[in-house]
Amino acid sequence: MKILYLETSSKNCSVAISDGTELLSLCEEVSENYKQSENLHQFVQWALEGADIELKDLDAVCLGKGPGSYTGLRIGASAAKGFCFSLDIPLIVVNSLDSMAFPFLNKGYDYIIPMIDARRQEVYAAVFDGCSGIKEVHTQSIVLDEISFSEYDSKKVLFVGDGAQKAADILKLSHSSFEPDVFPTAKFMLNEAVRKFEEGLFEDVAYFEPLYLKEFQGVKMADKNKKPEE
Repeated sequence: MKILYLETSSKNCSVAISDGTELLSLCEEVSENYKQSENLHQFVQWALEGADIELKDLDAVCLGKGPGSYTGLRIGASAAKGFCFSLDIPLIVVNSLDSMAFPFLNKGYDYIIPMIDARRQEVYAAVFDGCSGIKEVHTQSIVLDEISFSEYDSKKVLFVGDGAQKAADILKLSHSSFEPDVFPTAKFMLNEAVRKFEEGLFEDVAYFEPLYLKEFQGVKMADKNKKPEE
């Protein structure tokens, strides 16, 4: 089965193609300026060329459903739906935190806690068993303070993701390690996507919405015609 993977929830715009669990091509770039709108479709084209296939050869699209950047998630979801509708193929989704935890499983940690920065003292996080990969605490939004995750103080814990630097500055845990330069990536979505494909666990393309966790908060522009108060 040929699957196209799109992961746009973070600063990493990531696209991959697999044949089953075999990675055929990967194209990704981490940008501080969130360049998903500029790069995504070009990366898809490059990934297809790298895999030596065409769009018509795809059997499914797998999307990193979030949490993460509101705008990034909307861009990824729109592209995924467009491919699914035009090619009449199913949509599979994978939690973006899953791909962050995956490469660190069975590395000697009791727990893996992926974190995505959500501004101020807030992060999006989940807790995975370091061996089995079972999600012990499901995805949630957390405002960090000194007692956050204190129940894991006696355990060997690895915090990963751009929210991990924030955690390192705040948390007071004895046996924790922090890897901030980790982002959701398409290359670690393969196993879960193939499992869902084989089990027929597809999304309703028309009604699917990403895992935003909180509403978009824009910046209100000043009214240029309004006179300043005296």
